[in-house]
Formats: sequence, C-alpha cells, structure tokens
Amino acid sequence: MYTLLIIDDEPLMRRGIKSLVDLSGLGIKEIVEASNGEEALKICGTVVPDIVLLDINMPKMDGLTFAKRLKELNKTVKICMITGYDYFDYAIEALRAGVEEYILKPVTKKDIDEILRKLIQSIEKESVHKELKSLDISAMPSAGIVESTVEMQLKKLVEEHIFESGFSLSSLADEVGFSSGYLSGVFKDSFGLAFQDYVAKIRIEKAKLLLLTTEMKNYEISQAVGYEDVNYFATRFKKIVGSTPKQYRNQVRGRDVQV
Repeated sequence: MYTLLIIDDEPLMRRGIKSLVDLSGLGIKEIVEASNGEEALKICGTVVPDIVLLDINMPKMDGLTFAKRLKELNKTVKICMITGYDYFDYAIEALRAGVEEYILKPVTKKDIDEILRKLIQSIEKESVHKELKSLDISAMPSAGIVESTVEMQLKKLVEEHIFESGFSLSSLADEVGFSSGYLSGVFKDSFGLAFQDYVAKIRIEKAKLLLLTTEMKNYEISQAVGYEDVNYFATRFKKIVGSTPKQYRNQVRGRDVQV
C-alpha cells in the first residue's frame, strides 16, 4: 500500500487531482495534501510518501526546489511534476531535480492513472531488485527458505520479459544488478535448470498451446514466444517435444493442418 502526497497552492486543483485517483485500484492507502514546498517538507518529517504529485509554480518554495530537497532526504520517492508550461527547459530542470515524470495541465483521470501506475511499477521493480541483492545464499544456513524467495523474485522478473526477443541471462543480470555468472548459478540452484533451458521450456509450452488453439503460422508463433529466427524456434521445439511444430499440431489434433 502506498502513500501519495499532492502539492499545489490551489485547493481546487488539489481536490481535483485527489478525485481522479483510483485508491483501491492502485493500492494507495493514504493521500496527504500540502499547499507549497515548505509545508510539504514539514509533512515529510512525519509522513514518508512513496509518490509525489506537485505543481511546478508555488509560493515560498517552487516545485523544482522542493523536488531537489526531497530527493536529498529520500532517494526512492517517485515524483511527478505537473505544469501548465510546455517548455523544454522546464523538462530538463525537472530531470536534474530527480523528477521521474512530467505532465502538462489540464490533467485527466487517464493521465493520473497512467502516471501513478508507471511510478508504482517502478517502485515494485526496485523493491524486487533490492531484495534480490540482499540475499546471499552461500552465507545463510536456511538455504531452502532463501532459495524459495529467490525463485519467487526471479520468476516474477522472468515472467515479465520471457516472451521478449531480446530477453537473455545478460539482460536479466543487468536488471537485477548481478553478474551473469553469479545469476546463472543462483538461477540453476533455484529452478533446477540452466537459464536457457528454463526459458526454452516455458516458451515451447506456450508455443504448443498456440499450435493447438490457433491457426497461427510457425513464424508468427516463433515471434509470439520470443524467437526472431523461425528455424531456430523449430529446432528448439523438436529437441524438446520430439517432433516439429507441424507434426505436433497434426498428431494432437488428429488432422492435417498446413502451417
């Protein structure tokens, strides 16, 4: 559950933004309001926001100054700047201040929903990475418990990217901040399979499902499960299943289907 801080010197704007937030759908437990940067910093002394939506132009302390100050106190907080000015210089300054997102007024419910979902996904991903980095299997006696935690976190990341053509052990290692060699060992210990074998197994299972439930061609299925090269896909399929994609489809369906 997340805490959202809304900062704007106009009460109507704050109430308007607040009314656009899907609390239950986004898992937001609390919305806190402030009318300027100074007031917001005082609030942040007792309340730790996960996400901040703020206006760029405010009295006493503007949005850019507040963003810089808050990031010094809390590097993990996610900030979205709301402004009525579509100026490139503002966007650059916002990025320098540590702002993750930048949207223009007037904002809609769709704008707010998309921004909050994006920031929440970023928070969740960072949380997974942090937990993975904190785990040292070799140093902990309760290896079974640790391995199950590692497996759960790795599985979540793999599920996000497994059907992308560029997904690899190297790209996963970059995402979690491990070396490829270390991650390879952790992965095999957790899943009982080498990374490439596990990925191939999941991809081929999806390919089998598509062969039986659709009329997709080989090259279409190959791309859908993450293989750009249809010949490589067919080779992997036959190695794992024991037959070509066409043979598998025909055998299971019991009829000839041209692929």
